[in-house]
Amino acid sequence: MGLLDFLTNDGDKKPVETPQPAAGAGTDFFGNSTTPAATSGESYTVVSGDSLSKIAKNHYGDAAKWHQIYEANKAIIGSNPDHIEVGQELTLPSL
Repeated sequence: MGLLDFLTNDGDKKPVETPQPAAGAGTDFFGNSTTPAATSGESYTVVSGDSLSKIAKNHYGDAAKWHQIYEANKAIIGSNPDHIEVGQELTLPSL
């Protein structure tokens, strides 16, 4: 079907409706989830001497996974992942 066919067709074709995402389903343009990772996982209270890498090492067995903890708790921790405070309640996401 060409452009002219559509314009001269007197409207007997109905427009195609674009499906809308389900309520609560959050994805960005690339299909990545925009739902916070903190929605599932264990809770952890920061104690003296903790760092995100120490928590990751103890919980996941890999200190390099501190990024996942930080991303899941960015709203609590703030912009500096090196500054966590004793007593903060963090969510340790399921990996």
